Amino acid sequence: MESISTINGLLLFGAVLVSLGILSSLIATRFGAPLLLVFVGLGMLAGEDGPGGIVFNDYELTYMVGSLALAVILFDGGLRTHLKALRGAVWPATLLATVGVIITAGLVGVAAVYIFAIPLPYGFLLGAIVASTDAAAVFFLIHTGGLQLKQRISSTLEMESATNDPVAVFLTMILAEILLANVSGKGVDTGALALVGTLASHALIGAVMGLSGGLLASWLLNRVNLPGGLHPLLAIAIAVAVYAATSVLDGSGFLAAYLAGMVLGNRPLRAQASIVTVNDAATWLAQIAMFLVLGLLVTPSKLIDYVLPALAISAFLLIVARPLAVWLCLTPFGFSAREKWFVSWVGLRGAVSIFLAAIPTLSGVAYAELYFNVAFVVVLVSLLVQGWTLTPAARLLKLALPRTHAPVQRFEMDLPGQLALEMVGYPVLADSAVMNGAAVPVWARQAFVIRNQNILTPAQAGALKTGDYGYFLAPPERVPRLDQLFAAHAELLVSDEPFFGEFAFTGDVKMKDLSAFYALPVEPEIANLSIAELFSQRFDGTPDVGDHLPIGGAELVAREVEEDRVTRAGLQLDAIAAATAPSKSRVGRLWARLRGGGRALKRAPGKRA
Repeated sequence: MESISTINGLLLFGAVLVSLGILSSLIATRFGAPLLLVFVGLGMLAGEDGPGGIVFNDYELTYMVGSLALAVILFDGGLRTHLKALRGAVWPATLLATVGVIITAGLVGVAAVYIFAIPLPYGFLLGAIVASTDAAAVFFLIHTGGLQLKQRISSTLEMESATNDPVAVFLTMILAEILLANVSGKGVDTGALALVGTLASHALIGAVMGLSGGLLASWLLNRVNLPGGLHPLLAIAIAVAVYAATSVLDGSGFLAAYLAGMVLGNRPLRAQASIVTVNDAATWLAQIAMFLVLGLLVTPSKLIDYVLPALAISAFLLIVARPLAVWLCLTPFGFSAREKWFVSWVGLRGAVSIFLAAIPTLSGVAYAELYFNVAFVVVLVSLLVQGWTLTPAARLLKLALPRTHAPVQRFEMDLPGQLALEMVGYPVLADSAVMNGAAVPVWARQAFVIRNQNILTPAQAGALKTGDYGYFLAPPERVPRLDQLFAAHAELLVSDEPFFGEFAFTGDVKMKDLSAFYALPVEPEIANLSIAELFSQRFDGTPDVGDHLPIGGAELVAREVEEDRVTRAGLQLDAIAAATAPSKSRVGRLWARLRGGGRALKRAPGKRA
């Protein structure tokens, strides 16, 4: 009976700890703390030196929990990665995830020799442990921090963090094996060709298993008729199975999990809405569990002896090793200096480094305690310094896109037997684009409207009204475009100007013509661009309805977007002095010219909205 009580007590403690981790998200959001750091802090409070007093040193359990959590997190990252968004990011991210990791590991390894007075091979092992960026940290801080980055930068960072783990794992494993072999007197083939061949084998097996596993999963999910709610669980189970099977075959399980998710995310998929929603919750749980366990594993009293040299390693990694690796890898691809500095700064270290630090302990490699404690300090510094300053750094370097509207609230319904369309619903808000002049695209078929708790057909409902809930049938790949029509765009409701601006233009109007007519200062490098070209340039080829750009003292607002091209835009003149704004008589003459055939477009491109 005593053992049963102990088990129940552990279950209670675990449930309370996870609940506190979930609720702590409210505190982290309120005070701007990196949430992953809060999870680690809770684990430390429950640990050996904290009020909880739990002595936890099970590295095997840590390795298992870390493997499972990372597989789920990487699968979710792949599920949300659209191939279209990877334009221009595949090769830069691949180089960063391979050569960049090796350069970083080598530089940190050399620094560790001088800082810790350890042999060079052991220094390289420490470098390999902290060389990779962490997918959980990067995905979380970019997506939940409200930061909108340029597409190429965002895709490069996400793809790098999701694909560099296999290289770091391989380096850590092979270095640990070499060090153990040297101690035992058994030789290991450490030739360059042998190492490259082994790495290529890991990557090839991971890629084949991931792609085939994703295709098999999509086929199975679309054809098996399961009870409600089981499709998402099957998807997660398949992701873990793909990871485990690939690892058993001596391939890169993490790469396989990411690619399996990418295949599913880019194919027509039954119950896609529920799969994404449930997987999002599973990813949260995986992150909480992983960081809580890592917090339990660390002992602050033992950490003190390593703090100062570990801080030196952190500073070297942050200021020298990561930036040098990024500049060497990204310079051939035409990235600007600002973009390279930002990618350098977002080299977030997280649970992967602590997870890899458990491998020397499990293998019995010398300096195991040093590896774990240094890795923990490096992760702590990365989450505190880089995690807290990621958004200000993006804005300082002018890489954050001017999209400040709140995330849209969307309701989704699965349509069994139908993959070409899905049903989505939105609350109709007063400051949404659809209530301020934007038209619902023809490819979105209105199904019904809920108004005052009554279900109305489109004919009965007529035009949408504030407070309605509108439901539409739309192609899954176009739903994000529909989101922008129903998102809150409160930042566009300035002074008494119309939502989309006082004047409307077609997307082919040149910026120099706009500048001449409205006396707007325009930089020479954009003067010959059309409005559509400018939006495409500033938003990396993916502008949305409601996106806005400051032009002099005014704002250009994307009004209609077709196939990633702004076809109509508006101009808000709220900040332009009345003396420089066109007079009513001038606007009247413009109207006459437009009605007379539009020949005055180049001289006066705007018209009243």
